[in-house]
Order: sequence, then structure tokens, then C-alpha cells
Amino acid sequence: MKFNFLHRQVSRREMLGWSTSLAGSALLTHFLSAGLLDASTVGYPQQASSAADLLADMRARFNAAPLETQSLTEDVTMLSGPGGSVVVLNGPDGKFVGDTFVAPAWPRLKKALDDLGNAPVKYVINTHWHFDHTDNNAPLHAAGATVLAHENTKKDMSEPRDLPVLYRAADGALAGLHFEPSPVEAFPQQTFAGSYKLQANGETLALQHVAPAHTDSDIYVHFEKANVVQMGDLFFNRMYPYIDPGTGGKVTGMIAAADKILSLASKDTRIVAGHGPLGNKADLAKFRDMLVTSRDRVEKLKSAGKSAQEAVAEKPFADLDAIWGKGIINGDQFVHVIYLTL
Repeated sequence: MKFNFLHRQVSRREMLGWSTSLAGSALLTHFLSAGLLDASTVGYPQQASSAADLLADMRARFNAAPLETQSLTEDVTMLSGPGGSVVVLNGPDGKFVGDTFVAPAWPRLKKALDDLGNAPVKYVINTHWHFDHTDNNAPLHAAGATVLAHENTKKDMSEPRDLPVLYRAADGALAGLHFEPSPVEAFPQQTFAGSYKLQANGETLALQHVAPAHTDSDIYVHFEKANVVQMGDLFFNRMYPYIDPGTGGKVTGMIAAADKILSLASKDTRIVAGHGPLGNKADLAKFRDMLVTSRDRVEKLKSAGKSAQEAVAEKPFADLDAIWGKGIINGDQFVHVIYLTL
């Protein structure tokens, strides 16, 4: 079976490989949407029924990715696969779960959590509002967990949201999607404005909101004793990131968030990216440097009066693509992402 993305034939094997490494990001939703839309389509945002069909299709495809388990410490486990990266702190005080995969992965997520032990899930922590990080809030809450997130996550989930068209050209687009409000049962029951701490299982979980970066709702979670940081989509390891202008995303915020984590991390800190493999301080430093270079180059073109399409035509990331352009976002698309989020 093959899918036609950006007018290039992509094998099912390649698709599954991408799904595993990107683990069902909202970015992937944009990309796959483009493959399902005719290049001549107009009238964005799409009708809700079309968006619902696209989202259902994306969730089904993400669910094809394998769910993999990686032990980070005796008590902290990373799950990766159908919807980004999930981090679990497990112990006698219960399980504390960061992010929740896409909805169709629920049976496998439940099994993976059960396999870690009999302790119930006490808290679910959302790193931001996107569906691939919040989809399984409702069943986890129904099982007794309290969902905890920044106050903007609840706000963003409770209102209709449109993710805008980012780039349209003959070779494809990052297409817009419309999101209806999430079900009330999926909303966080507990929110905070700036920072929050949880003490459990001999561990301190320090939650910190950052200035608008990937979205306006991003937090990171620092497992202080374990020396693990879950960054959510503030960090895409070894690939260009998606930054969401629809809910206030800013490339300067992404850089500031990376600087913050670099200041608290040691060379031994394990850094969990929202999408991509487990990282470390050196990986995050490379990501941060790429963001600075990308921002500066596009800012120069924009200041010179170039339109987004004219900036794309300049190919400012040609020397970066070999390393960073192997994910779903290619260099041309990332130029447009940066242009809109300066």
C-alpha cells in the first residue's frame, strides 16, 4: 500500500517509520492533510465534517505505529509510538503520566501502563493542548486520574481552533484544519498559571509554563531526582519542528525554552522530545542552534520585504536540510513556519 504525500509515492514501511519517529504529532496531521487535499482546493478553514474525517484518518494511521517502552530510571519510563512521547513515573503513590497518545491507541496505552504495575494512575499531565498529547485524557480521568495542565491548555481545548494553511505550492502544502472543542470529560480538572510541583514516589515533578513557543500552553516537566526533563513539543529531536501560529506559537519562544532547559540540564540529563528519539543536552543544543540560524535567516529576508513565498524561493535552509529535513517538515515548509511565527 502506498500513500501520495507531496506528489511523491511513499511506501507503507516508510510511513510507519515516520509515524514511529514523529509519533503522531499535530505536525504530521498537517502534512498528511495535504496529501488528502487537491492542490486547487480553496476555502480554508475546511468544513468541520471534512476536518473530522481527516482527523479520524490521521488517528487511525498514527495507531499503526508500534508502541515502544524504554526504561529511563528504575521508576521513570518513556513510552513512544502512536502520538509522541509519554513519560510515566511509577511507584507506591501511583502512576503519574505525561501526555496520552492518540485516541485509538488507548487499549495499548492502558496495557503498557498496567504492565508497569498495579498502582493506579493518579495524575495525567498535558504538556500542551494538541490532540496527540491529550486524546486519552477522558478514559484516564474516568479511571480515577486527575488531569493537570496549564490554564491555556484548558482554554484552547474548550474553544474551536483553526490551524492555518502554512504553505501552498505545486509540490504540496501544510494544510489547515478545524478543531471543534474537546469533550468536557477530556478537559484538565486542575490548572495552574506559572509553575506547579508534585511530590510522589520519592520524586519531585517541577512543572513550568514558558512564554508562547510551540503554542501558548506549553509546559515542561522536570523529574528532579531522576534527572529527566519531558519537553513536549518544545523539542523535536533531529527534525524541523512545527510551531503553531494558530495558538500563539513563536520561534523566539522555542529558542527561549531551549535555553531554559539547557541552563538546568547536565550532560547526563535525559531529555524527552515531543517527537523523535530520546535526547540529551547536546541534542537540544544542536536543535537550539538550528532554530537561531533559521530565525535569523528568515528574519533578514522578511525585513528586506520578501513575501513568504519569495523567502521560500531563496532556499535559506539548503545547507540544513540534510540533517533537519528528513522528518515530515521539509526546508521549504519550515521557512514558512518561521516566517509566520517570527
